[in-house]
Amino acid sequence: MLGGSQAFSGFAVDDIEAARRFYEDTLGLDVAEENGLLSLELVGGTHVIVYPKESHTPASFTVLNFPVDDIDAAVDELVRRGVRMERYPGMPADERGVMREAGPYIAWFTDPAGNVLSVLQDRPA
Repeated sequence: MLGGSQAFSGFAVDDIEAARRFYEDTLGLDVAEENGLLSLELVGGTHVIVYPKESHTPASFTVLNFPVDDIDAAVDELVRRGVRMERYPGMPADERGVMREAGPYIAWFTDPAGNVLSVLQDRPA
């Protein structure tokens, strides 16, 4: 029934202006604002809606994953831009904050509202 629909995802933040600065200036995404909502344009024309919510509680799961070719370079650049890598119990990470066990290499960080994001890289062959 909805197979032909151009679906999109969305998540809440508590400060739309802080979110705009973070996604646009820190992460370098194309961000549009209309009717108090942000639209993050991702590669391939995909859009994610970011909406304000006063009683916002950060997502307890990863809301956006950014595949990268070189996770070390991506993490270094994020840190240079003021982003702090997150560490979670049971997810052993190296000095950069990259988990290199099972699955893709992955490093987590949060947006100003506390929502979890990640950069990830396929494991080398």
